[in-house]
Amino acid sequence: MASTRRLAAILAADVAGYSRLMGADEEGTHERLKAHLRELVDPKIAEHHGRIVKNTGDGFLAEFLSVVDAVRGAVEVQRAMADREPEVPEERRIRFRIGINLGDVIVEEHDIFGDGVNVAARLEALAEPGGICISRTVRDHIRDKLTYPFEDMGEQQVKNITRPIRVYALTSEVVAELPVPSLPVSARHRPIRVSAPAAAALAVVVIAAVAWWAWPVTRSSPGSLMAAAAVTTSISQSHVAPRLSIAVLPFTNLSNDPEQQYFADGITEDLTTDLSRIENTLVISRNSAFTYKDKPVKAKQIGRELGVRYVLEGSVQRSASQVRVNAQLINAETDAHLWAERFDGDMGDLFALQNDITNRIAVAFHTELISAEAARPKEQPDALDYVLRGRAARLKPNSRNVYAEVISLYERALTLDPRSVEAQTRLAEVLADRVLDGMSSSGAADIARAEGLVRQALAASPQNAAVHFAKGEILRARGRFKEAIPEFETVLTLNRNSGWALFALAHCKLRIGAVEEVIPLVGQAIRLSPRDPNIGLMYFRIGEVHLLRSRADEAIRWLEKARSANPEYSFVHVFLAAGYGLNGETKEAAAELTEARRLTGNGSPSSIAREKVIFLSGFAPSMRPLFEATYFAGLRKAGVPEE
Repeated sequence: MASTRRLAAILAADVAGYSRLMGADEEGTHERLKAHLRELVDPKIAEHHGRIVKNTGDGFLAEFLSVVDAVRGAVEVQRAMADREPEVPEERRIRFRIGINLGDVIVEEHDIFGDGVNVAARLEALAEPGGICISRTVRDHIRDKLTYPFEDMGEQQVKNITRPIRVYALTSEVVAELPVPSLPVSARHRPIRVSAPAAAALAVVVIAAVAWWAWPVTRSSPGSLMAAAAVTTSISQSHVAPRLSIAVLPFTNLSNDPEQQYFADGITEDLTTDLSRIENTLVISRNSAFTYKDKPVKAKQIGRELGVRYVLEGSVQRSASQVRVNAQLINAETDAHLWAERFDGDMGDLFALQNDITNRIAVAFHTELISAEAARPKEQPDALDYVLRGRAARLKPNSRNVYAEVISLYERALTLDPRSVEAQTRLAEVLADRVLDGMSSSGAADIARAEGLVRQALAASPQNAAVHFAKGEILRARGRFKEAIPEFETVLTLNRNSGWALFALAHCKLRIGAVEEVIPLVGQAIRLSPRDPNIGLMYFRIGEVHLLRSRADEAIRWLEKARSANPEYSFVHVFLAAGYGLNGETKEAAAELTEARRLTGNGSPSSIAREKVIFLSGFAPSMRPLFEATYFAGLRKAGVPEE
């Protein structure tokens, strides 16, 4: 049997304490394990339409065409095992640990390979004797179909897997309380009698259906009827793709030069890697996506075959030293185009260009995907639905009302799932940001609550980029900028596409006196997300640095852009007043001060000055002469009293 690739539910199981049991009674343990496999495990796997790929001495590896079948079969095996061997002392009983994952696998006749198998094995190792651990992808598939109370164990770092795995566990105690499953009956004892004409008609229908669904697969992988059967089975079971699931199709090379294909393929591979870093996102492996290369297959069909909701496709075209990359996001359920963007660049530094384009596409795609998912109607939203809605609302320009809306959505998510690391993290971040933006009426309470949430999230998921970002934001709001820098550097190590980590890092650098590092960092953030709804903050930071360097005209240009992008930031108006003051434009300066007082509710110019003295206390001592010579001098010229 030639090796093929397909999406499969993988079940990995081993015997807890197998070496100890064999040491105590080698022959007896071996015979008892064989009996369990023969009498219970093998029939149960077959009953739920799975197959034993191989026995591993102390366990077994199985694959299923359906995630629901895999989980249901595993639960029934564990429940039945709880009642077996009642005459054997508890410490000598055979108990399985089971891990289940959904992933892309390489299939051979007597084995399966790939990252999906490796993750299943790591989940198995995390399970307790008699228990089951599943991945987030599995949980997303079964959450509306099976009622087993899997417990969220948070992000787990496991051996030889670079990304943390979100783990959900079903304990042995919970399994023991479930109803006892019926013992499987072999198919040969349950014959189905069908008349000859009906059997022939049924055979024709089945063969025709399998052939029709298998056609796009068999063109690229002749003879892979099992892959077609997997597709057919998944459709018959009304398979629902995970919410944030996508396939990145090979980008098309539109250039005359066939050697440019490597650049198009590089864009595809880098995008697959970058998108896989997005939290809660399932990205189909590069090898599976590349089976559709140069094949006119519709997004709907790809969505069905790979089990994804979205497809990202694009093209690369080179003309002389210039290259143009087009990308578009398609809803695989409706074939509708949700987003399209064009990216142009110079081929001078090919690696830098490829890196730049993939980063920008990943950031833009992330924004569009969150918006699309949040807009999906749902009768009974769960915690993740409210998190996605909160993240979509966060894409609006910041204001007091927007902050209140986002916080409310994250709080509803936590009410439904108090242990949700993402809900804890997102709420902590937005509470800190509300304080940083001067839009909180209870700053101390917001920060105290945010700190408690981050402590919980960090304990459950220490390698989570979003958690480290939230912690950095809290430190920024506390004025502890030097301590915040390592947090944002950690975020960028885990996710190079985090524009707001770049922005926050730039702010910290400014506060400790590293002024020259600020504009390059903010410029990189703008490059990553040029249409960010809160880009006004980035413009402000650049304007602030120009003001401190006594470049008043340049400062005014950037600060006016910041004001246009979001006029609700009072501090933008104050800095703009200082810039106008330095340039002698007193009428314009007075108008900005009036608007700042309106936004803050403060009635006098001196109150603004007092606020900014407090603001200045967070800077390194070396920064104070710069502020005195520019910012405060401009405010004095604008009419703010000396005090």
